[in-house]
Amino acid sequence: MPALVLLGAQWGDEGKGKATDLLGGSVDYVVRYQGGNNAGHTVVVGDQKYALHLLPSGILSPGCTPVIGNGVVVDPAVLLSELSGLAERGVDTSKLLISGNAHLITPYHTTLDKVSERFLGKRKIGTTGRGIGPAYADKINRVGIRVQDLFDESILRQKVEAALDSKNQVLAKLYNRRAIAVDQVVEELLGYADQLSGYVADTTLVLNDAIDQGQVVLFEGGQGTLLDVDHGTYPFVTSSNPTAGGACTGTGVGPTKISRVIGILKAYTTRVGAGPFPTELLDEDGEKLRTIGGERGVTTGRDRRCGWFDAVIARYATRVNGLTDFFLTKLDVLTGWERIPVCVAYEIDGKRVEELPYSQTDFHHATPIYETLPGWSEDITQAKTFDDLPKNAQKYVQALEEMSGAPISAIGVGPGRDETIQINSFL
Repeated sequence: MPALVLLGAQWGDEGKGKATDLLGGSVDYVVRYQGGNNAGHTVVVGDQKYALHLLPSGILSPGCTPVIGNGVVVDPAVLLSELSGLAERGVDTSKLLISGNAHLITPYHTTLDKVSERFLGKRKIGTTGRGIGPAYADKINRVGIRVQDLFDESILRQKVEAALDSKNQVLAKLYNRRAIAVDQVVEELLGYADQLSGYVADTTLVLNDAIDQGQVVLFEGGQGTLLDVDHGTYPFVTSSNPTAGGACTGTGVGPTKISRVIGILKAYTTRVGAGPFPTELLDEDGEKLRTIGGERGVTTGRDRRCGWFDAVIARYATRVNGLTDFFLTKLDVLTGWERIPVCVAYEIDGKRVEELPYSQTDFHHATPIYETLPGWSEDITQAKTFDDLPKNAQKYVQALEEMSGAPISAIGVGPGRDETIQINSFL
C-alpha cells in the first residue's frame, strides 16, 4: 500500500514542510487535501529558504508531481503569484495538477472574512482574513464556485449572481459596506482561466490510478489536528479537516488504500491565534522558545504562542488520526535548558485527567501537570544517528515516544533538508 498521510499532530506549524520535503524525493505524488493559503510551510534546501502557502511541498522535489486536491480552497491570485515566484527562482512548476472540483476563494470571501472578524471584537476567532472560512461555508451551503466553473462563463456568472444576492445585503445592511459588483468579480475570475487551464485535471482518477500502479502518493495536511473543525479546539479552529480522514474526502482516495499515517510533532508546543493553550508560557522561557525556534507564522507573520510539550494532545492526535509514526521536529531548539518540563496530564476541578477532555469548558480550565526531564547543552545539529545525540536528548525523545503512543521514526535536529535523523523508514 504505497499511500501515506502526513499531518500536524498539534496546532499546526510543526514543520510539516520539512517532513514532506524529506520524503519528496522518494514519492511520485504529493497532495494537499484541505485548507488554503492560510497554511504555510517553510522548506530549507541548501542555503535557500522557500515559504509555501498553497502549493504542496513536493513541488520542490524534481520528479514529484504536486497536486491540489478537491478539499482545498484556492485563491487563484495567490496560487499564480506563488507559481510565478518559484519559477523566477528556477523551480519547475509545470507538473502541478489542480482538481477541477476544488473551490475558489473569491474577492467577496476575503472581504467578508475581514469585516466579520472585526465585527466579533473580543469574541474573534483569530482567522487569517484570507477568505478560507467563507469559501468553505459557501461550499457547504452549495453556493460555492469551483475551479471548473472558470471555463464556463454562463455558469460562473449565475453562481456569482446567486452568491452576491445575499452577500451584498449582509455587507450593506450589517457591516455598512459597499456592495460588490457581479461584473467585477466575474471579469476578475475569468481572467484566471487561461493561466490555470493547463493545470486542471480529474485528480481523483489520476491519484487512484497511480496507487493502483504501485506509485507512492503522499497526502499532506495543512494546519494541525487541534485545528480540525470537528476534532479540534472548536470554535478556535480552521474550517476544514486536517485530520487523517480529511485525506480521503479531500482527494477521493478511499481509506483502504492508505498504509501509514505520520504525525508531525514539535519537541515543544506552539499555536497561532486565539483559543485555549494549557502549556503556554508567558515568561522568559516562552520568549526564548519563540526566539530560538523562529516562531513566527509563515503565512500570517504573527508571533506564535509557545509552551512546553503537551503529551495529552499528542496522545489525542494518535487516537483520532490512527497514527502509525511520529516525526519529531525542532529538537535542537531545546538545547541549553538545564531542565525541560513536559505536560503529562491536566488537573481539572481538582482531578487528574490524562486524556483530552471532550468538553470545551473543561479544556479551558485545564491546568498542566508537569514531569521535568534533564536537559542537554551539546550542539545536536550535526547528529546523523540516534546514538549521536547526547544521552539526555535520547531520554527526552524516548520519554515523548512512550507518552505519545506511537513510535518516533524521524527527528529534526536543524532546519536544513539534511538535518534529520531517520530511525525507521516511512516507506
